[in-house]
Amino acid sequence: MKVAVVILNWNGEQMLRQFLPSVVRHSILPETLGEAVVYVADNGSTDGSLALLDAEFPMVRTIIFEENYGFADGYNRAFEQIDAEYAVLLNSDVEVTEGWLVPLVEYMDEHLQVGACQPKLMAYHQKDEFEYAGAMGGFLDRYGYPYCRGRIFDTLEKDHGQYDADVPLLWATGACLMVRLATYKEVGGLDGRFFAHMEEIDLCWRLRCRGHEVRSVASSVVYHVGGATLNAGHPRKTFLNFRNNLLMLYKNLPDSDLHGVLFVRALLDYVAAAMFLLKGEWDNVKAVFRARKEFRKLKTEFRASREENLRKSVSMNVPERTRYSILWKYHIGRCHTFDQLWQ
Repeated sequence: MKVAVVILNWNGEQMLRQFLPSVVRHSILPETLGEAVVYVADNGSTDGSLALLDAEFPMVRTIIFEENYGFADGYNRAFEQIDAEYAVLLNSDVEVTEGWLVPLVEYMDEHLQVGACQPKLMAYHQKDEFEYAGAMGGFLDRYGYPYCRGRIFDTLEKDHGQYDADVPLLWATGACLMVRLATYKEVGGLDGRFFAHMEEIDLCWRLRCRGHEVRSVASSVVYHVGGATLNAGHPRKTFLNFRNNLLMLYKNLPDSDLHGVLFVRALLDYVAAAMFLLKGEWDNVKAVFRARKEFRKLKTEFRASREENLRKSVSMNVPERTRYSILWKYHIGRCHTFDQLWQ
C-alpha cells in the first residue's frame, strides 16, 4: 500500500457524516503512484460512529479500540496495524479537495530527505483565510511558542500565495500530516504521554534534530474546522497545551538553552495566569498552575527520552527554532504577519 489516510475518531459521528464523504471521494491516486486506503481508527466511541461507518461507509477500513487512547497513542496503535509507505494523520473535521493527495505523495517521492509534510491548511468557515492549527507550516520561537506562516497567535492572514514557496519548517500540522511511516516508527512516533496537543510539534522537532526535513506543499489544499474536540478557551486544553509545551522543551532543547529557557518560561507562564485572572477565567488560572505542577512531577519520567534525543540528534540547534521571542516581536515590534518578522 502506498498511502494510508487515517482518521482518528472519538464520538465524532456528526463530523464523519459531514467530512468523510470528501475524504473517500478525493483520496484516490493514479495507478502510477500506487494505492491509497482510507481508515477510521475509533478511540472507544460511545455514540453512533461505528454504526454509521458500517451502514454508510463499507469501503472504509476500521480499527477499533475499546478505550480512548488520545490523539498520540491512538495513532501509534493504529499505525502498528498498518503497512504503508506513507501515512496521513487526518482530523475528522477536515474537508479535502479533489486531488489533494497527489502533490503530497509526489513531493515525498521526490524528496527522500523529507520525513513529514502538510498541505495548505485553510479555514473551513473562511475559505480564503489560513486556519489556526497549521496554516502553511510552523516554527518555534526561543521560548517554545509555536507560530505559522499565515498565523501568529490569534492573527490569521488571508492567502494570497505569499507563503507558497517551499521552505524548511520545524513542524507540520497534526490536522493533516503526511509522514514517511518507517521514519515515523524509527524516531518513536507521537509521544503517547502527551495524550493530546503539542505532540506533532514534538515529533517534527525530533525528526529535524535527527536529520529529516519537514515541509509544506502549497499545491495541496484542505479546509479545517478546528476546535471540534475542545474549544480554545477550555481549561482542559489550557492544561494540556501548557504542560505538553514544557515537556516538549525539556525533551528537545540543547543543554546550552535548557535552564535559561525554562526559567523564562516560568515567568511567562505566571504572566499568562495573571492575564487569565484579569479576564475572570479562574479555571484557566488553575489549569496553568496544575500544568506546571504536573511538569515538575513528570520531568524524571521524561529524562530518558531527553537523553535519547541528545544521543541520536545530528544537531540540536535547528534553524527553524528561531532565536527571538515571538511575544516581543508581536506585542512590541507589532509584527502581526509572518513576512513582517523578516523585514
